[in-house]
Amino acid sequence: MYQMRGQKELYELLEKLNIKFDYHEHPPLATIRDAKIHWKDYNSGRCKNIFFRNHKGDQHYLVILEHLRQLDIHDLEKRLRQGKLTFASDKRLKKYLGIEPGSVSPFGLINDRENHVHLFMDEKLNDFDRLAFHPNVNTASLVISRTDFIRFLDYTGNSYEFLKLYD
Repeated sequence: MYQMRGQKELYELLEKLNIKFDYHEHPPLATIRDAKIHWKDYNSGRCKNIFFRNHKGDQHYLVILEHLRQLDIHDLEKRLRQGKLTFASDKRLKKYLGIEPGSVSPFGLINDRENHVHLFMDEKLNDFDRLAFHPNVNTASLVISRTDFIRFLDYTGNSYEFLKLYD
C-alpha cells in the first residue's frame, strides 16, 4: 500500500501547478454553523463537501455544494441509478481521500490514485470567481480561483461534472 499524501504534498502540488491561494487558519470546523463564524470575511463561495458511496459500496462520490444549499439526495440517487446513497464510512474516507472525518475536501483527491471517486459540483458554484475548501484538515481553509480549482481537478484525473444539486 502506498503512503497517503498530506498537506505538505498538497501545497507542493499547488505550487507546481502555479495555483495561488489565500490561507486562513482557524479552530477545527466540523459543522457549517461553526464555519460561518470564521468564513464571514472570505471573498469566495464557501463550500460544503459530502462523501457518499452507492449501496453496493463499489462507487464513491464527492458532492460539493455552496454552504447554504441543501442537497436533494433523492434526486441525485434517481439520476445516478446506483440505488440508495449513504455517507461513506471513516475507513472509506481514509482509503480513497486520505483524510479524517470533518476534513472532507476535494483536495483529498491527490490520494485517489486510481481516480475511483467521481465529483459532483453544484452548478451554483459557477457564480463564484473564488472557492474555499479545507486543505485536507479542518483547522484551515484555502481560497483559490474557480479556474485554478478546475485546473487542479484536471490534474488529478478524477471525473467531475456540474449539476443542479439542490432542492
